[in-house]
Amino acid sequence: MSPATGPVVVVGDALLDVDLRGSSGRDCPDAPAPVLEGVSAWHRPGGAALAATRVRDHGRDVVLLTPVGRDAAADDLAALLGDGVTLLGLPLMERTPTKTRVRADGRTVARIDEGCDGVEGVASARVVARALEGASAVLVADYGHGFTRQGAVRAALAACAERVPLVWDPHPRGAEPLAGSRLVTPNAAEAGVAEAAGGDALGRAAELARRWGARAVAVTLGEHGAAWAGGDVSGALVPGEPVRAPSDTCGAGDAFAAACAAALAAGAGTGDAVREAVLAASAFVTGGGASSCAVPAAGPGAPLRESTAPGPGTAHRRGGGVVATGGCFDVLHAGHIDLLHRARALGDRLVVLLNSDSSVRRLKGAGRPVVGERDRARVLSALDCVDEVVVFSESTPLRALERLRPDTWVKGGDYEVEDLPETPLVRSLGGEVVTVPLVPGHSTTELITRIRGGGRDGAAVR
Repeated sequence: MSPATGPVVVVGDALLDVDLRGSSGRDCPDAPAPVLEGVSAWHRPGGAALAATRVRDHGRDVVLLTPVGRDAAADDLAALLGDGVTLLGLPLMERTPTKTRVRADGRTVARIDEGCDGVEGVASARVVARALEGASAVLVADYGHGFTRQGAVRAALAACAERVPLVWDPHPRGAEPLAGSRLVTPNAAEAGVAEAAGGDALGRAAELARRWGARAVAVTLGEHGAAWAGGDVSGALVPGEPVRAPSDTCGAGDAFAAACAAALAAGAGTGDAVREAVLAASAFVTGGGASSCAVPAAGPGAPLRESTAPGPGTAHRRGGGVVATGGCFDVLHAGHIDLLHRARALGDRLVVLLNSDSSVRRLKGAGRPVVGERDRARVLSALDCVDEVVVFSESTPLRALERLRPDTWVKGGDYEVEDLPETPLVRSLGGEVVTVPLVPGHSTTELITRIRGGGRDGAAVR
């Protein structure tokens, strides 16, 4: 099969994994627990986010579609993804799932889970379908948070499976894989076989393929490799590569599924994809596993890392229609830039509706704007992610939206969709309204106050 050129779209549950690492020379006097000293925090992508970075490392452009919260953890997660991965975070949760491991001298002594109760909001069918347009392959990284159970998500994935390879990495608490999946990748425990039972794994793979209506199932067997088969295809056992004293096997399944998706997107057959995936998973574990993906967390006062931002070419390849966002954008700051990049990722053309000077004065009061509308428009137009700036004079952009008729209207996560005055109009025109998480700690009003009155430490600004 010839390779496809679009991005691999990873759909599923992204996690922010946090390691609190320290050393311990004594236990608590009141409990059998170590006392940690010299503690440092490390962040790494987890779940679907880890799978997305593994696909990217196979040389594919990646789009990660995942539910997130309106919080700093979503921004930390975006910053971890790096170049080559476009994050489409749907604000369907109060908190971004975060798993914090407390580690003493390399040993995990406790884990704190936050935001892992499941997805609360319902995904927009239009947004999900648009994210999957132009995909060369789709990888479902299900971690049991309920996203892949939603009707809109399953319908869009089923339609996509008719066009391109769909790889489904299941979870015991997750949704059942879709019929028509090119490859499903349970581990031995999920398949109900022992890792060393190669023959049994082959039979079980064929049985699961028939049960799920999948074209093939590959059961991963740890150091023993993988066994793959279809409902009417005998398949094969693929032996594993020896890994000397692996210190961290966490994420090996994500590395396996990611390699399968990348190989299938490149035109490989199922057998070749599984063989490449076994090698990739072994190399991932040899290289330190998920721990090798960790970076030091930014401490107080550290510079804020930029969130992942797609370039115009990436959005154009997905063909997502016209996206609009609006605001005063008086004294452009990092929070504005992040919002604009995230809005641009939802389509292939971004139009910014900019409040005129008179509109800003009505909204913000005397002394605003600090920067005139002509200069604000010029600065916004100079950004690669902005395709057009439209200045409007009313207090709300309703008339401008009626003329523009965007496919998607985007506002920051400090707003509720149902409370926005634009929501009824945009929906009546056939569009969708979404909010995206904001970069914390960035406010035009606070910035102007510091400039006019004093710096962060109260000293006069000169």
